[in-house]
Amino acid sequence: MANIKKENAPKANKEGGSNGGDMFSGIVIVLCVVVGWVIWKFVMGNGANFEGGVNTGDPLQGNYLAMVYKGGPIVPVLLGLLLMVVVFGIERFMVISKAAGKGSLDTFMKKVQGSVTNGDIDGAIAACDKQQGSVANVIKSGLVKYKAVKEEGFTSEEATETIHKEIEESTSLEMPMLEKNLTILSTLVSLGTLAGLLGTVTGMIKAFGALATAGTPDQALLANGISEALINTATGISTSALAIVVYNYFTSKIDTLTYSIDEAGNTIVNTYRRFRGSLK
Repeated sequence: MANIKKENAPKANKEGGSNGGDMFSGIVIVLCVVVGWVIWKFVMGNGANFEGGVNTGDPLQGNYLAMVYKGGPIVPVLLGLLLMVVVFGIERFMVISKAAGKGSLDTFMKKVQGSVTNGDIDGAIAACDKQQGSVANVIKSGLVKYKAVKEEGFTSEEATETIHKEIEESTSLEMPMLEKNLTILSTLVSLGTLAGLLGTVTGMIKAFGALATAGTPDQALLANGISEALINTATGISTSALAIVVYNYFTSKIDTLTYSIDEAGNTIVNTYRRFRGSLK
């Protein structure tokens, strides 16, 4: 019974962490949409931004807040999506920066590789403890396993498989934390474009509605419809462009961390092979 409890405990913690993360993401999404609507309604729609002191009037000359407000009801949705990109971007930056550790990752990798090459495994482990972060944790697990297989006297092939397996298992535990919410960012790339396109379509419907009126077309309604379409287009493109930049930036960062782990793993394995070769 005691063994069963120990086996189930990590699974429960993992499920609890996953649910907590999903709840955080859901709350952030809802809050961003609400804040976007508040900004659109009470900041951009403030009467001080319009002629006559009411938001039904024309925007004051050069007042971009009022111009964006005239983009219609799709604008607060786009503002919410833009806020999501910013919030999740900041959250990912904090997490991935923490994963890299306290000091320079390049300096840390050179120190670890130098220590391992010289056979100073304890020194490499001490460097990992000082660096901290996901990369250091994974490399440390590989170094600890290195010491274990060295004491057991494994062959090069057995040691290679054992060390690689340990590093892969440690990496699989760290990667979900690094990649979390990247799916949301990649989704925002498409949602920003689609929401902007929806606003463009609704604006053009209003514009063609003005042209369809009997007699002389309503010039003001026609201009407002075209303006609404262009505002939504610009806002949607801006949101998608920012989401693409943020997503690619963090994907590149994660690839760099993964490469550093693989590089350190190969160094550990090659060092053990040299050690076994010196015994022959």
